[in-house]
Amino acid sequence: MSGHSKWSTIKRKKGVTDSRRGAVFTRLAKNISISAREGGGDLTANFKLRLMVDKARAANMPKDNIDRAIKRGTGEEKGAAAYEEITYEGFAQHGVALILEIVTDNRNRAVAELRHLLNKVGGNLGEAGSVAWQFERRAYLAFNPGGRAEEALFEMLVDAGADDVQYTPDFVEVYGAVDRFKALTEALAAAGIAPDEAQVRMEPTNPLSLTPSETAQVMRTVEHLEDLDDVQEVYTNLHITDEAMAALEAA
Repeated sequence: MSGHSKWSTIKRKKGVTDSRRGAVFTRLAKNISISAREGGGDLTANFKLRLMVDKARAANMPKDNIDRAIKRGTGEEKGAAAYEEITYEGFAQHGVALILEIVTDNRNRAVAELRHLLNKVGGNLGEAGSVAWQFERRAYLAFNPGGRAEEALFEMLVDAGADDVQYTPDFVEVYGAVDRFKALTEALAAAGIAPDEAQVRMEPTNPLSLTPSETAQVMRTVEHLEDLDDVQEVYTNLHITDEAMAALEAA
């Protein structure tokens, strides 16, 4: 399991959520608008949009907000901000590689905020391609098994194209090739399972391990990056050891 996945798991177990509810809705609205712009506003025909709307509903985002975000994306709502997706690469403390997925209506503001935060902790933004070679795109889904048997879930998910299933009684993580993402999502839906997360994400090919104190430093930086309004996802090549995991859970 990558550092990003482990950190998400820790926060989920602790019930940690973004205290700024409006910020959550803003991020969701940006993703909905971009999905609608790329594939249209029909949920049945636009798979990515359907996933984004499901995620917004799970976060209790009001229906009016969702509808407005779709209309902004399709151009039905005039004068709306024009968002663009940008990926930046860089480094946190101790040489940890970062991939930062941004959705913004102001590229200059976004890059200035990233550079300021990373420079403050001794990191930096890198050139395009400086760390991307250390990652690969993977389908990722996570959900609560709800008492379902491990063997039955494993068989269903492997049949749908999963090549790695990590099971605990409270939480299941599923990885697969990008081209199996839709099949995996539909397999869960057919089984009546609503995933907590379902996305194509960047996973490190050669994770880096640090001491518990160094790991905590990096994860604090990741949290600060995630708090920036334009940041959608932060991926790292950090591997959280069992010792560091225990320290983070106890913090």
